[in-house]
Amino acid sequence: MTQDAAQAITTFGDSTLQGYLDELAAKVPAPGGGAVAALHAAQGAALVAMVARYTTRAKDAENRPVIDRIILAADIARDRALALADADAAAFTAVGFAYKMAKETEAQQAARTEAITAALLGAARVPAAVVAAADEVVSLATELLPIGNPNVVTDVGAAADAARSAAASSQLNIAINVASLGVGAGAEFAPVLTQIDEVIARADALHNDVIAAITG
Repeated sequence: MTQDAAQAITTFGDSTLQGYLDELAAKVPAPGGGAVAALHAAQGAALVAMVARYTTRAKDAENRPVIDRIILAADIARDRALALADADAAAFTAVGFAYKMAKETEAQQAARTEAITAALLGAARVPAAVVAAADEVVSLATELLPIGNPNVVTDVGAAADAARSAAASSQLNIAINVASLGVGAGAEFAPVLTQIDEVIARADALHNDVIAAITG
């Protein structure tokens, strides 16, 4: 992130929506798609928490322990995903700095190569963590659907869709960083790429379940 961008957005949690969108639209290296993916996960978690909080009526008493657990888990997932948006911006900035390192001598070239590899790994690990957050959001939404307040059932589907977007966008960010790494370094992300396919499939299934619940 440039100095101007860093001053404009200290953290995503402290930014106004307009400020965030202005920075996203600006010709600056970050925020970008990685931060967007993390914020998709955060929004999905927030929607799950909202539906769960609407499911605290007297008629929901028998499910209250589960609902309370979902609320807590969703709130924690939202905070974690929001922090990952900041981490993504920092990781992307680190990649840029690494590529700008001096490379005139062999020692400088070696240091630059090492720094680039470390930065690319860091930049890929953040969206991998976003995938884990998206996975949790889908799991919580799936658990909530059959017991959640039916008046806000569409928000369960919206949570699944947000988590799906988080996973799919993270796939792009992992792929572009892994493509610049050696085969051995990139191998650690193979399980995450498989997990992404699973998250997307589960989110799509949940979306369809919500449609079925609406249409009867």
